[in-house]
Amino acid sequence: MAHVELSLSEVFVPAPGTEQECDNVGQWSAAVSRAAEPCLLIDADTTVVAISSSGCELLCLGAPEDVVGRPLLEGGLRLVDFTAMPSELTEQDTDKIPPLLALHSERLARGLLRVQGAGADGGTTVDAISTPVLADGEVAGSLTFFSRV
Repeated sequence: MAHVELSLSEVFVPAPGTEQECDNVGQWSAAVSRAAEPCLLIDADTTVVAISSSGCELLCLGAPEDVVGRPLLEGGLRLVDFTAMPSELTEQDTDKIPPLLALHSERLARGLLRVQGAGADGGTTVDAISTPVLADGEVAGSLTFFSRV
């Protein structure tokens, strides 16, 4: 027969009257900045709030400090279609990428992206899973995790 042990520890609860260090977006920003996984956090204006180093590498974006504070689609992210001769996505198509779709639909979003680096390669296919991030009950951004396909 299997034996299972449970261990309970105290949960940190801030004292009444003390404020948290930052809001939900700030907490996710700190986590994303330190994450080993490829991930990205954008705010409601689609500005990159935080991106992991591995996220920058996977998305061919250089260093995090070069991307943070810039609009997602103006920070060097080059998305191309899945045709044999890849061409850049139109604005209509980029509105449907998971980070933006989660932001606008206020729901989970998932999809494949084809990211092209500075060279003339065919691009890298990336699976993206995004969720809206709330602040005071309103969507304040989206959090996306990526994996190479």
